[in-house]
Amino acid sequence: MRDPITLAVPGFFVLIGVELLVARARRARVYRLADALTDLSCGVSSQIEAAFFAALQLSIYALLFEQFRAVTLSGWKAWAFAFVGVDFLYYWWHRLSHEVNLLWGAHVVHHQSEDYNLAVALRQSITTSWSSLPFYLPLAFAGVPPLVFAVTHALSTLYQFWIHTQLVGKLRGPIDWILNLPSHHRVHHAVNPQYLDKNYGATLIVWDRLFGTYVEEEERCVYGITRPLGSLNPLWAQVHYFIELARRSLHLRGLDRARVWLASPAWVGRGEAKYSADVLHRPKYDPKASAGVRRYVFAQYVLLLAGTSALMTFKASLTLPALVAVSVALVGGLVAMGGLLEQKKWARLAEAARLAATVVAVIVLVHGRPG
Repeated sequence: MRDPITLAVPGFFVLIGVELLVARARRARVYRLADALTDLSCGVSSQIEAAFFAALQLSIYALLFEQFRAVTLSGWKAWAFAFVGVDFLYYWWHRLSHEVNLLWGAHVVHHQSEDYNLAVALRQSITTSWSSLPFYLPLAFAGVPPLVFAVTHALSTLYQFWIHTQLVGKLRGPIDWILNLPSHHRVHHAVNPQYLDKNYGATLIVWDRLFGTYVEEEERCVYGITRPLGSLNPLWAQVHYFIELARRSLHLRGLDRARVWLASPAWVGRGEAKYSADVLHRPKYDPKASAGVRRYVFAQYVLLLAGTSALMTFKASLTLPALVAVSVALVGGLVAMGGLLEQKKWARLAEAARLAATVVAVIVLVHGRPG
């Protein structure tokens, strides 16, 4: 069976195009090139990680299902239980990912963008699937078959794509009480003090209403994280918070060294200054590359996205050396493009190395194809 996420990728880009057209018609600026491309870079990175490990993660679930399930659910009962179970467990994974530093390190990537649009939905961490997997394993013990779990989880992910937009206003009526909607999720991505750590739902918003984490959208949302990333490097975006935690741990003493990894991101250890910037008036990180550089980067991104789409489609038929070669070329391109947009001194050398890696990847693919 083809992965529903892979099948939906063309639709993602069609809808992003529609959002751009609607925003232009409304004279609203909801996209900035550098920020949107960094969103896509993080999404590509997560898909490359999935090419290596998604099958392993599902195999772990399947093994527990085969060996330790209490019952076997089938038919509509399996699908209904999986839908509610995935949504409920997602809520608790998502909530704890905002309350525990180690989990926040895996989730913070999704919140780094200072814009809010459909491209942000694709901004994902390479460690998110590993941090969320333990939360879903109770479904294996409860008897939800692996295929049912995989499809239900994918559909939950697909639903969350459309709620990442500023162009859909508040929707009233029963739907507002049941489903997670764009106005709810805008609150979740905002750094306004009254919005922090609210509205964790995936498809349903009922869990937030039941557990006291729901907040209505009222004040204008300011997006990003409380300590802005300030970088277009997708690799730094993936690891920066873990590095920050390691640095904080080294400067703490006693039990605080271990506590920092499991404490809330809001926790301030002894001797540290609490972050207190006025988020409502802070400028966005927006380096200005030349028009020629932007055109080059955009053209290269089209090729990189095409390569990623091909990787997602044909990964099962690739040898491991070919998979590694293609992945290195793609990741190298993402890093180089970010560097070019930021006008880093090393960017042109990195791009030259990436082009060389692409040639190597093509050679490995040609010679690594099954006869």
